[in-house]
Amino acid sequence: MRGHDATPLSVVLPVLNEQDNLEPLHARLTEALEPMGREYEVIYVDDGSSDGSWDALRKIAARDRRVRLVRLRKNFGQTSALAAGFAYSRHPLLVTLDADLQNDPADIPRLVERLGDAYDVVSGWRRHRRDPWLTRLLPSHIANFLIRRVSGVRLHDFGCTLRAYRREIMQDLSLYGEMHRFLPVLAQWVGGRVTELEVAHHPRVRGVSKYGFLRTYKVLVDLITLKFIGDFQSRPNYIFGGFGLFALMLGFLALDVVAYRVFVLRRLEATPMVFLMVIFFLTGVFSLFIGFLAEIVIRGFYDTQRKPIYHVRETVGVDRTD
Repeated sequence: MRGHDATPLSVVLPVLNEQDNLEPLHARLTEALEPMGREYEVIYVDDGSSDGSWDALRKIAARDRRVRLVRLRKNFGQTSALAAGFAYSRHPLLVTLDADLQNDPADIPRLVERLGDAYDVVSGWRRHRRDPWLTRLLPSHIANFLIRRVSGVRLHDFGCTLRAYRREIMQDLSLYGEMHRFLPVLAQWVGGRVTELEVAHHPRVRGVSKYGFLRTYKVLVDLITLKFIGDFQSRPNYIFGGFGLFALMLGFLALDVVAYRVFVLRRLEATPMVFLMVIFFLTGVFSLFIGFLAEIVIRGFYDTQRKPIYHVRETVGVDRTD
C-alpha cells in the first residue's frame, strides 16, 4: 500500500546487547517498511554493546544497502544513542523504536500516517503493556503522572521509544541525560504539534531488560532539570533573583526582631536571630549576584555551542550530516 506522499523516512534504533533480537527485528522492519512505498533507511546505533551485536549488525548491513550503522565508543545511554542516530540520518521523517522486539515495527506505517500534515510528533502509547507490574509498570505510571503534571503535556506514555517526528522540530531540541523520554514535551514547548497513538507491546523474549528502579530516580532528576530549563532557561535571574529577594526579606525581618530586642527591650545578649539575620543577608546578596552572572552568561553564549554528548568509534555506510 503506497501512502499519500512519499516523503523519505529514517528509522533510528539504539542497540545495547541485543544480538539475538537483531535478525528477527530487521526482518520485521523490512516487512513493515517496504509496503509503504517510500525511500527509507534504517540506522542502528550500537551503544557500547559487548555481546556481539556489532558483528550481527555488520552482517545485516552487508546484505541490505538501506542499513547504516553507527558504533559508539562506549555505553553513553539511550538519549545519546538517539542523538547520534538523528545526527547521521538523512531524511525528513524520523521514526525511533527499541531493538528488543517489544515495540512492533508493524505500527510504523500507522505512526507515519498519523503524522500526516497535522502533527510534528506522534508518540506511541503502550496501553496494554506486557511488562512486570512491580519493577516496570508501577515506576512507569508514577513517572508518567509526574511528567504530565509538571510539563502540562497530556500524553499517557512518555517512556515509549516508538515515535514519529518531523526533522525540522528535532533540529530545535537539545538532548542530554535521560531527555529522550521528554522529547514530546520539548517539542511542544518550542511550538510543535504533539499527539499520541495506541501501539502494540510485546513481552521480552530474548535478552535482558536494561530498565529498573534506578531509571525512575534518573527520570525524577531530569524532570526537575526539565522544569527549570522550561521556565528559566532564558531568564535564570527569575529564580536566583527571586530566591535572593526572599532571603533578603527574611534578613530584614530578622533585623527588625534584633532591633526590637536591642532598642525596646534593652536586651544586648547574642541570640540565634543575629546569626540568622547574617545568613539571610549573605544568601540574598550572593543569590542576586549569581543570578546577574547567569543572566550575562546566558545572553552572551545562549545556544551558540552544541557539543556532542557521544563519541563515535566507527560507522558503516554513513557520513555525518550537519
